[in-house]
Amino acid sequence: MLSVSEARERILEGVSPLPAEVVALTDACGRVTTVPVVARLSNPPADVSSMDGYAVRAADLSADGVTLTCIAESPAGHPADVTVGPGQCARIFTGSVMPAGADAVLIQENAQAQGTRITTGHVLAAGTYVRRMGQDFMAGKEVIPAGHRLSARDIGLAAAANHAWLQVARRPRVAIAATGDELLLPGSAVGPGQIANSSTPMLAALLRTAGAEPVVLPVLRDSMADLATLERMVDGVDMLITTGGASVGSHDLVRRGLEQVGLKTDFWKIAIRPGRPLMFGHLGRLPFIGLPGNPVAAFVCTLVFILPALRRMAGLATPVEPPVQAILGTDLRANDARMDFLRASLDHDAQGRLVATPFAVQDSAMLHVLAQSQALVMRAPHAPAARAGDACDIIRLDQTGA
Repeated sequence: MLSVSEARERILEGVSPLPAEVVALTDACGRVTTVPVVARLSNPPADVSSMDGYAVRAADLSADGVTLTCIAESPAGHPADVTVGPGQCARIFTGSVMPAGADAVLIQENAQAQGTRITTGHVLAAGTYVRRMGQDFMAGKEVIPAGHRLSARDIGLAAAANHAWLQVARRPRVAIAATGDELLLPGSAVGPGQIANSSTPMLAALLRTAGAEPVVLPVLRDSMADLATLERMVDGVDMLITTGGASVGSHDLVRRGLEQVGLKTDFWKIAIRPGRPLMFGHLGRLPFIGLPGNPVAAFVCTLVFILPALRRMAGLATPVEPPVQAILGTDLRANDARMDFLRASLDHDAQGRLVATPFAVQDSAMLHVLAQSQALVMRAPHAPAARAGDACDIIRLDQTGA
């Protein structure tokens, strides 16, 4: 059986970045840039006030008190076309352009106004309450690099840099086909031996959260004829995922069925728990991943193998996210030859350290335990027994939308 790291690397080698497209700024959150975003203007574009008050010459002020003449008003968006000379000032507001000649802002709380006569005893240094042109960034500066997943904060930055459209990688379109005679649509009447298909809606939600476009295909029955129809249902997608039928039973037909219509299998079986019966290959140009049928195993394998592949397809330079450090909340026995991903709750101890406590039951069909989990504790093959308080690596689920 392949190790988790080797299997993931082979999957990453088997996928390629997708072509770029241009999208509206309002639709770009979560997308990955394919070219740097360069500022089209400086921010702020001129020296502006950071407070409401009066634009003054700092050299005119004195602790003994002075009276200045207000010669203009400069609201935000309507700069005053004046030059502030000795003994003069201009009314100004937050975000207003500083008039020529002024180099500081006297806030209105520190001034007494009688008509155009402004009296104060405050002394200011030049630059007080002034945001200098380009203080945030200058025109021509790269503000967002290529290969960066855009957050809501990045959208604000791109807007400030005067971009209405951004060039990003196209979203991966991923087809999902569940297999099994026992599966039925959630909400249907349940017959003998039947269960609701939980994997497909769960994986579709996980893929959507990761920035992909899931394409849900009909459930395929345990027959070679049904599996052969997959080839005709995957036009226009970038990856094909199946769930179930990947083991060695007489009704586990996915590998044999797809090989009849051209599947080239790269590997089958991985040293992972849950999820050993996982396949990877290509159906023509199309990357194919066959997931286990147990829903928890399918979820874990999607998190560990498919999401990094989607990040590579989206153009991210580092598709594998590093684990988070925590400490164990319970003792664990020595591990065998498979890498474990244990569902766990999270808490903090008295020292503020993150504590991951694996659930006592780790059955790969128990979705209730998965739904309660905030993390997966990662245990290497042949890891020795561990005690509560020992360091561990985790994948956080509570902060990823998973």
